[in-house]
Amino acid sequence: MSNTLFDTAPDFNQPIAVLKHCHDRIRKQLATLDKLPAHLAAHGADLEAQKAAQAVLKYFNNAAHLHHDDEEQNLMPMLQATARDADLALLEDLVPGILADHAAMDQDWLQLQAQLDAIATGASAELSSDNVRRFCDAYTAHMAREEANIAPMAKRLFSPEQMAQLGSAMQVRRGIAPALPASQVPEQQQVPVHNTVADGVVLADLRLDYGRASLTENDVADDPIAQFGKWFDEAMHAKVNEPNAMSVATVDAEGRPSSRIVLIKQFDARGFTWYTNYASQKGRQLGANPHAALLFFWSELERQVRIEGTVVKTSPEESDKYFYSRPVKSQISAIASQQSAPIENREQMEVNYDAVAVASGEHPVRPEHWGGYRLEPVRIEFWQGRRSRFHDRIVYVRQADGSWAKERLQP
Repeated sequence: MSNTLFDTAPDFNQPIAVLKHCHDRIRKQLATLDKLPAHLAAHGADLEAQKAAQAVLKYFNNAAHLHHDDEEQNLMPMLQATARDADLALLEDLVPGILADHAAMDQDWLQLQAQLDAIATGASAELSSDNVRRFCDAYTAHMAREEANIAPMAKRLFSPEQMAQLGSAMQVRRGIAPALPASQVPEQQQVPVHNTVADGVVLADLRLDYGRASLTENDVADDPIAQFGKWFDEAMHAKVNEPNAMSVATVDAEGRPSSRIVLIKQFDARGFTWYTNYASQKGRQLGANPHAALLFFWSELERQVRIEGTVVKTSPEESDKYFYSRPVKSQISAIASQQSAPIENREQMEVNYDAVAVASGEHPVRPEHWGGYRLEPVRIEFWQGRRSRFHDRIVYVRQADGSWAKERLQP
């Protein structure tokens, strides 16, 4: 009935081999489960059937969930952050199906679990052959797809540092002391609580070691706009939270800085464009000093992009095109709000909005004080987090002839 031979599991310094070993153990449990309906029909819920049901329950109630978490929370996100070109396209095609498989198999397991619980105690000999077959077939096909695509890609792409991080995360998930220090394993959140400043956390101890990817001079494009486009696409594929959000830092006439988050609406060879109220604080500051800096931070990919340059207004035609592409309510908000100016309360804002809505009707007109800004870059830096704060930094600087020179900076 069941497989009782012991096999030696690989060490967690070989995390892909550990995942393959988990697949092998799943196959053994599936083989036991596959034989169980026929055994029950012939012998009922005898001692052998009870032991088989107990073994299958133990594995799929515990170890299988850990395996799914390894893949969903570590393996696949790390691959999505590391893969490029055809590999990234393959992941985009495969990963949603893998996640859907996990959810479907979890549902199928719930149906089997109740029947196996009764068999494990000898209370029943009922087990749906159709459910067993569907569950076994789904798992078998799922594992074959992962072993043909996901595992080989990970072995080919992951650096030794990434393998160590993956293995350590898997150890933490199983309650095993990881091979890496706690600071290098995001899953092991151990923060000293002496000299606390907020919720038991010492701000100086809030650090997370990075290790999902690397960045070399050969990795990046010759054109920083093309390189930004590549990283932006990867942030989109990795489902980064608001990848289009960027910090805009400006200074006033006295050199005092301020910053805020806005959403980029366009980027091309001319620069990086966003839209706002020209009479706002940033608008007034840019009027006095057109030099500004942008910052994109994509924590899920352990990346940031710093962009510095001079800001100019977009043409009225470009501002019109974007303004009229916005929802009507957003158009009304842009007209009704004197951005950055004080107002007595929220109620007065609502009154202003309602008045503009009535006056504008269904076709608001873009006000002269609202439009686009474009930062024309002269310096663009790509930052990739690395272990022990030994980060990768590649910077591009625009030359007098309009070309770009790139070099590595020390972290």
